[in-house]
Amino acid sequence: MAHLSDERSSLCEMLSTFTLIENEEEKREEEKPKIYASKFMEYRLERVFPVYALGYAELDINAVASINNSASSTFDPIWDAMRAEAKSEAEKEPILSSFLYASILSHGCLERALGFVLANRLQNPTLLATQLIDIFDAVMMHDRGIQRSIRLDVQAFKDRDPSCLSYCWALLYLKGYHSLQSYRVAHALWNQGRRILALALQSRISEVFGVDIHPAAKIGEGILLDHGTGVVIGETAVVGNRVSLMQGVTLGGTGKETGDRHPKIGPGALIGASATILGNIKISEGAMIAAGSLVLKDIPPHSMVAGNPAKVIGCVGEQDPSLTMKHDATKDFFQNVAVNSKDGKSSG
Repeated sequence: MAHLSDERSSLCEMLSTFTLIENEEEKREEEKPKIYASKFMEYRLERVFPVYALGYAELDINAVASINNSASSTFDPIWDAMRAEAKSEAEKEPILSSFLYASILSHGCLERALGFVLANRLQNPTLLATQLIDIFDAVMMHDRGIQRSIRLDVQAFKDRDPSCLSYCWALLYLKGYHSLQSYRVAHALWNQGRRILALALQSRISEVFGVDIHPAAKIGEGILLDHGTGVVIGETAVVGNRVSLMQGVTLGGTGKETGDRHPKIGPGALIGASATILGNIKISEGAMIAAGSLVLKDIPPHSMVAGNPAKVIGCVGEQDPSLTMKHDATKDFFQNVAVNSKDGKSSG
């Protein structure tokens, strides 16, 4: 009982300290010029990221660029939300207060918190957490593209995954998010010419998270790897912005090709669980691949495909099915297919 009392007392002191810091930050914000404050109200990220996730990329890019050019932590409402969520969780579960403090509350920005979480997930006896923290820090703190992507991705998880109720949960517990951000660091290392380190990191990501993404693959922003388990993305694969991939998805080669041999996934596509897409083919923007499908040919924009091998069975009504996450066709859709099929036979 004494230990629990001391822990709660320590937690209260910790939260009080952060409250004082936040109050001081608020006072400093009030002293800034009014025009600066108006820009903050116009471009704050809780408005920007959902807008981007809905497909209005031009507005988001400009807004995020404006935010990234600012050194003020107040311009990062996703990080502020994570800190607030962590404090609330610590109050609800005092036994996790040390974990939440070490993972989130002790860090000054999302990049360092994410690096700490990933390093502790990926460490092993020969690749120490301290070494990994240095690697993640060196990449994420100096790459504005990654800084933007990790926020767009966490917004995608919170918006599209019904089991992810907070930004904090994605950062701390979802291996789909962890594997995706670890890949982003490996991809940056690959592009820097540090390919041995990138491959070593890929191997460890695959071992720990069960997600195998080649560090040379190109993956856009606002990506959801729902569950993540069993996802395989090959070396020359390209995944556009706002794509959602369920567990078990394979973007692979046919085994007969060399060079550019992997699929290209257009923006806003939704790839169902255990779908297999093979070869240097194009899945156009807004397409939906049904669970368990085997795709071997190009897919037109906003098409719904299913089967083994996959065939076009209809059109997708949404601009980006990845955002609505509606995997199943409606009853009306199947009735329409049946009517069209019957009409086609009678006229033949």
